[in-house]
Amino acid sequence: MADPLDRPIWTALTTRQAHLAEGDAHARRYLPDISPFTATRDDSEASLAPLARLAEPAGTMLFLQASPVVLPPQLVERQTAEAVQMIAEAPFAVIEDRRVERLGPADAEAMLALAELTKPGPFTLKAQSFGAFWGVREEGRLIAMAGERLKLPGITELSGLATHPDRQGEGLGKLLLTYVAGQISAGGDAVFLHAYAWNEKAIQLYERLGFRLRSAMHVAVVELRSP
Repeated sequence: MADPLDRPIWTALTTRQAHLAEGDAHARRYLPDISPFTATRDDSEASLAPLARLAEPAGTMLFLQASPVVLPPQLVERQTAEAVQMIAEAPFAVIEDRRVERLGPADAEAMLALAELTKPGPFTLKAQSFGAFWGVREEGRLIAMAGERLKLPGITELSGLATHPDRQGEGLGKLLLTYVAGQISAGGDAVFLHAYAWNEKAIQLYERLGFRLRSAMHVAVVELRSP
């Protein structure tokens, strides 16, 4: 039996985040204004056939899974990448830091602007639909953030880790990572995350903080094939 983390998007969309999904028992995606993340139950024809119906004529879908992405003929990969999935070896302690504050709906535009500067992964104005986010401000400006994304039974993904380019190298990324990981652990979940395979600096930081490599992952940006 496949590990639920091998297709984390599918697992999330059929369990704890099913309320954010559209699709059927074979192929699902998040509501497009929340995320382009899409997944199939498996690579069978029964799963691939409804996948094409989830594609939007002018939109994209994003896959993240341990096995290579298999598509029906109506869809085509426009971009691919290799990633890694890492899991915390132990719960994180809850930490207190007056600089860190819970973010809310009023922060959505500032969060999106920071994400567009730093490219932590797919991010939208409705990213907070996934879960809680925390950030650090300076003179009212959001300069760092991190939060929760995919939620599977017993485990939550830490994501959206971003620090303004002007403030990198000051430890804010480490602070937000350990803070959010502590909040996830306090809620009773294990913590996992993803990183691009080329980002050795980030992977080494995660390893120092207590994460271990669980699996290599495939990333694919997919859209409808042109007529």
